Amino acid sequence: MTNPEAGAKIGERVAEYLNGRPSGGPPPEFPITSQIEGGLRELRVRFANTRYRLLYQRSGNLIVLLHAFEKNTGAVTDRDKQIAQRRFVDFKARMNAEPRMRPRAAGHDAPSRRGLEL
Repeated sequence: MTNPEAGAKIGERVAEYLNGRPSGGPPPEFPITSQIEGGLRELRVRFANTRYRLLYQRSGNLIVLLHAFEKNTGAVTDRDKQIAQRRFVDFKARMNAEPRMRPRAAGHDAPSRRGLEL
């Protein structure tokens, strides 16, 4: 996004309508948000003469912002839906991944320096 004022407006709307909502509670009503497909929803933000859309989906207690764009058409395109759905699948895969093992300390496992001397 190249317009910092528009970015600030979008941030305000996310804070106002999405942050802090209970996980079991209903989403904001139309025309603020609407369901796109399955759990995928759009948040509508208007700044000056430009309409922005944020595609998001709930994951437990989290609201995951997946895709933002200027909306110049009547419906969200299949391409925009696919971008958001791919990103949500990636998010879930990362969240469900096995925890990484912490790196071992090198001190006691390090090879002896005596064998490295010339």
